[in-house]
Amino acid sequence: MTAKPGFFNRIKALNSKQLTLFAIALSERMLPNYLLFAQITEQADSQKAATIQDMLWQSLYTRNFKLNYERMQDQLELLIPEPEEYDFYGVYPATDALVAMVTILSAMEQKVDTDLINLSKLSSSTVAAFIEASEQPEVESEEALDDFVFSHPLMAQEREIQNQLLEWVEEQDPIDPEAVKALRKELRDEGVSNIGVTLTDEA
Repeated sequence: MTAKPGFFNRIKALNSKQLTLFAIALSERMLPNYLLFAQITEQADSQKAATIQDMLWQSLYTRNFKLNYERMQDQLELLIPEPEEYDFYGVYPATDALVAMVTILSAMEQKVDTDLINLSKLSSSTVAAFIEASEQPEVESEEALDDFVFSHPLMAQEREIQNQLLEWVEEQDPIDPEAVKALRKELRDEGVSNIGVTLTDEA
């Protein structure tokens, strides 16, 4: 689901550092989905996810900052919940948030940009699945369901925010460390996920 014609072509046109920045910004918006799930289910070691997200940000603006890709991926994979063990929907966006971070680390380690491009689709698919699950629209075809999801205010907001982030990232060439810090602070202070979750939500 694109924000406007050529959206994914614009993502593909980013250089590796810009693409990594865009992906990390998207994963920041997905992280509250996991943190709230972890809070509700009293997950051990859940703060590791927030710590790793912080380290991803830091790698963008701290010269010669080294990430232990394999160790961090292993830590995240241990946090990924088994959906069948939980009887509420939150497990799915929580899983997507961790998968996003694992994907970023893997792409950075292997220096492969393709998976980073797909972070936009992963974030949008989290929103689409949430809309379907929460609204449960009575539609007669897949096409009608797609139309319903695409026109939903939450998906419209997702497209708008992704487009705003992309426009901002396109201007970061070279990347300005102080601007990245400001974006991180803005997203963190806002504290709202791509599906509207905040850590002050009730279980």
